[in-house]
Amino acid sequence: MFFIRDSTVLGLLLALLFALLQSAVAVKEQNFKRCEQSGFCKRNRAFADDATARGSSWTSPYHLDSASISLKAGRLQGIILKNIGPGQQQVRLPLSVSFLESGVVRVVVDEEKRQKGGIELRHESRARKERYNEVSDWTIVGGMNLDKGVVGTIGKKVTIVPYGPNKQYKAIVRHSPFAVDFQRDGDTHVKLNGKGLLNVEHWRPKVEKEIKEGGKESADVPEDESTWWDEQFGGNTDSKPRGPESVGLDIIFPGYEHVFGIPEHASSLSLKETRGGPGNYDQPYRMYNTDVFEYDMNSPMTLYGAIPFMQAHRKNSTVGVFWLNAAETWVDIVKAKESTNPLSLGIGAKTDTETHWISESGLLDIFVFLGPTPKDILSSYSELTGFTALPQYFAIAYHQCRWNYVTDEDVKDVDRKFDRRLIPYDVIWLDIEHTDGKKYFTWDSFNFPDPINMHKHLDKHERKLVMIIDPHIKNEGGYSVASEMKSKSLAVKNKDNSIYEGWCWPGSSHWIDCFNPATTKWWTSLFAYSSFLGTTPSTFIWNDMNEPSVFNGPETTMPKDNLHHGDWEHRDVHNLNGLTFVNATYTALLNRDPKSPRRPFVLTRSFFAGSQRMGAMWTGDNLAEWSHLAMSIPMILSNNIAGFPFAGADIGGFFGNPSKELLVRFFQAGAFYPFMRAHAHIDTRRREPYLVGEPYTTIIAQALRLRYQLLPAWYTAFQEASVSGAPIVRPHYYVHPDDESAFAIDDQFYIGSTGLLAKPVVTEGAEAVDIYLPASETYFDYFDYTTYLGAGNTVTISASLDKIPLLMRGGHIIPRRDRPRRSSGLMRWDPFTLVVVIGKNGEAEGTLYIDDGESFEYENGAFIHRKFFFSTSSSSSTLTSTPMSSITSKSSIAYHKKMEKVRIERIILVNAPKAWEGKNKVGIHEDGRTERSVGLRYEKAAGRRAAWAVVRDPGVGVGKGWQMKF
Repeated sequence: MFFIRDSTVLGLLLALLFALLQSAVAVKEQNFKRCEQSGFCKRNRAFADDATARGSSWTSPYHLDSASISLKAGRLQGIILKNIGPGQQQVRLPLSVSFLESGVVRVVVDEEKRQKGGIELRHESRARKERYNEVSDWTIVGGMNLDKGVVGTIGKKVTIVPYGPNKQYKAIVRHSPFAVDFQRDGDTHVKLNGKGLLNVEHWRPKVEKEIKEGGKESADVPEDESTWWDEQFGGNTDSKPRGPESVGLDIIFPGYEHVFGIPEHASSLSLKETRGGPGNYDQPYRMYNTDVFEYDMNSPMTLYGAIPFMQAHRKNSTVGVFWLNAAETWVDIVKAKESTNPLSLGIGAKTDTETHWISESGLLDIFVFLGPTPKDILSSYSELTGFTALPQYFAIAYHQCRWNYVTDEDVKDVDRKFDRRLIPYDVIWLDIEHTDGKKYFTWDSFNFPDPINMHKHLDKHERKLVMIIDPHIKNEGGYSVASEMKSKSLAVKNKDNSIYEGWCWPGSSHWIDCFNPATTKWWTSLFAYSSFLGTTPSTFIWNDMNEPSVFNGPETTMPKDNLHHGDWEHRDVHNLNGLTFVNATYTALLNRDPKSPRRPFVLTRSFFAGSQRMGAMWTGDNLAEWSHLAMSIPMILSNNIAGFPFAGADIGGFFGNPSKELLVRFFQAGAFYPFMRAHAHIDTRRREPYLVGEPYTTIIAQALRLRYQLLPAWYTAFQEASVSGAPIVRPHYYVHPDDESAFAIDDQFYIGSTGLLAKPVVTEGAEAVDIYLPASETYFDYFDYTTYLGAGNTVTISASLDKIPLLMRGGHIIPRRDRPRRSSGLMRWDPFTLVVVIGKNGEAEGTLYIDDGESFEYENGAFIHRKFFFSTSSSSSTLTSTPMSSITSKSSIAYHKKMEKVRIERIILVNAPKAWEGKNKVGIHEDGRTERSVGLRYEKAAGRRAAWAVVRDPGVGVGKGWQMKF
């Protein structure tokens, strides 16, 4: 028998045990709550069940006091009164309805007694008494201007407020019971409290029950208070000093069968029902950011991130709601069908999607969007929460990672072997083993004795290094980061207001509290090159474990009664925690080079609405299994339509050893992830592409070269996302909002506005795939120009192991760079190729965006943004290049001058007119040059392969205006 006296040793053993458990077992669902194990979820579900059972006899106990209503300068205010029983004082709930210039409406309900601090806390807690009201400080960055011209009619029973563009929207506020209907063009599209499930758990003192002789309570208690005052789970007790405080509300989308969003879940894009039945879930979708390794497929179980933003879609109409609450949240979904004709047998029946949102604490704070298109919804949402950051160019190329590259020589060796096999990559990553005993901002001096020299080696081919830094700080004497954090009081506190201690990879750890502005300032100082020795401008950061992950915490995270800056409880801010940590890291990287700031790159595992402003995310600890490959697509699509498009999944699967076929298919799918990174667990076999063997290495290299070839198209899509909120990869319903038979498709997608349609192979042994093609346009195989007619049907496409199913939709122009290079940085001065895919109407269009790929000079106009348009008339066809913005600023003129020698070296025209047969020249007129002719080669159609033509070296500048006549 022996005793462990060193807490560091004990911590390392615990961390090792956790790692072994990760590699040995799948997710243990019993370690994570179901709704019936979460007191507030169970209570609100029971409340809903009771209301439903009562049917038409149910009346919501919430009423808007008509005498309290006012509408001034775009904001309606009033008091909702909650009846809590005969002879008891009504609970006052302040209501605010803000009508924004964008046409979005914000509805906020607070609780007056808590708002004014008129409650008593139990256990002598220091926690704030108010409902948490600072989520918007972290999440909302724009779009909040009130429409001060709004005028409404306030009646005794109902208040009606026309608003929005041309006042085509209308908010109908019913007073008793309180409810709000949102109409567009006379039809109701969103209903709040339509089923009467509004529930604001008001503060009440705990009344100790009188115990009779024999140990029995003196009277029956009408409500189950077992989880009001404290709650146990997994050996942990939540003290709940404020008592029950949840908020719940039903939100109905009348006439909408499909709802999307609320990531992150390993589930289908079109959200399922959650009240049981064939093919449905029996649990609500849960949003409570948690470290769930080896997570289950097809589950509403919580994962690492949460974006409480939902869209409802039907033919040619999209609406949405954003539930602004950072506490643990559950969402039930029921799709109620009703037929107006009892003899119709369901044909023509109307479907209403009824959702029930439940959060543990905080305000009831909802934004309502009336669209009417998916593009409108995402634009408005992104205006509120921020557009995705435009990344550095290298960040959208290929990243090579594993836990762990063990020495600096190992890093150099991997780099050399990629070059030896002519496999492109841009970034190599270091996991936790690069540190000195898992102390962040340090190096293992034995294995990484000269990190600067390692950086210089990578710099030769313009490659970057990403290092991991997590929010847990090792609790060890002599570690300056830990000492400073403690002395400056910048760590998260426990419920007793002492520094919280938990266990993570380093063993005993403390967690930085990034809700504190002083923490961000201190964190920034740690990244200075003079402080973080061994780093350079080519060093970037990976923030993992930031849910936060706590190995010995409840549900592998932090106790809810911990305290953050301002004495807010962790329960109030949990889903925001990851965002605040990434914000601190982003700010630190932004300030490393104050004289010439570069765009930061930060990868995060945990996220919330607004995280898109700061970097990329990935889907966490997936498995080397076909099911995880398949699920990566709807998961990434879900993030894209929820405003966080820079998303990816671990290529190859983090846990386990993929077969060679699976690894190939993972790389082929990953070539179409917005964030493309391979990653693997420390216990897996090495699987760098050059190790796989032939023909697999060559096939993987081909997939990577395809990614690099299309980087101009990807970067253009990222730029569009950064200014409009548009998804980078787009599901079918977003691109074809009228094709109602295919709204649920989530295994194929479009890349930006390029018309490129990808359907990765996700089935073992597959030699072909079926792709659904909507009517109205023709599609062409990207590689051999085979023609497929879109007719609202599926077509079968060959997909042997070396073939990626990728189609081009007619009517688009795709920019690319065809010269293979070792990294994206080495492509900077390479010429471009345009692929013109002529549509049925004889037209095609596309765009190209270029800037320096690293600085913020594009904000001053230092970029090239061109529109290409191909048109056909009875006598000729023309292809033109025109600017999409003015070229007048000093920065714009300088950048165009810098890029004047970068040209378009080839133009490929797919579906070329038969009339071109026999032609061998085209005329070109370029700004500032005399008209001239260049050669044209025409290839006739053969079988199902379309005719095509190529103009070689037209000699036109990529930033110049020109016209080409055929």
